[in-house]
This record gives sequence, structure tokens and C-alpha cells, in this order.
Amino acid sequence: MVTDNLRSIIENTVPISNFNKGMAGKIFADVRSNGSKIVIKNNVPECVLMSPEQYIELMDKIEDMQLMLLAQKRMANDTSEKLHSADAVMKEFNITDGDLDGWEDVEIE
Repeated sequence: MVTDNLRSIIENTVPISNFNKGMAGKIFADVRSNGSKIVIKNNVPECVLMSPEQYIELMDKIEDMQLMLLAQKRMANDTSEKLHSADAVMKEFNITDGDLDGWEDVEIE
């Protein structure tokens, strides 16, 4: 198990000096085909290289997690007397399903 972790670390690190040796294209191709790489400068992690797709996926996951945490916080502070059903709101404002026909569906976050 430890050897697998060590192997993964070794295979997924790139010395920054490789960029100065004209290997940037090879490094970027490796990131595209094999995933992210950690760039090492003076034996210290300097940055992480990842494909735009990986970055977008990561940002989407972070946004989903933030929304989930916000929803959990709201649910924890919920008092049911503050809530109104869609039917009750429509009835209170005299809105029918027919009034809503032809309108686009709206996604609420």
C-alpha cells in the first residue's frame, strides 16, 4: 500500500526544470492523457497542472458542495410555520396552472 502511494507521487510529479528543458508539450500531453501533475520547485510543490475538463469538474463539485452545505444550514434553521406550499401560494395570489402555461421552467438554486 505504501509503495502504491509512493509510486503515485513519483509518477505524478514534474520538476519545474523540465519546463526549461523544452518538455512543456510532453508534460501537457501527459496531463491530458493521464491526469493532473504536481510541479515541484526546490523540492516543494509549486502548483498543480490539470486539464480544463478536470478543473471544471472540480469547480462544479465545489459549487455543489457549497450549495449542499447552504441547504443543510437552511434546513437546520427551518421552522415549518415559515414554509408555504406552491399550491397555497398559487391559491393566495389567484394563480392557476393555465396562467403558467407557455412560460419556461425556471431552475431555482
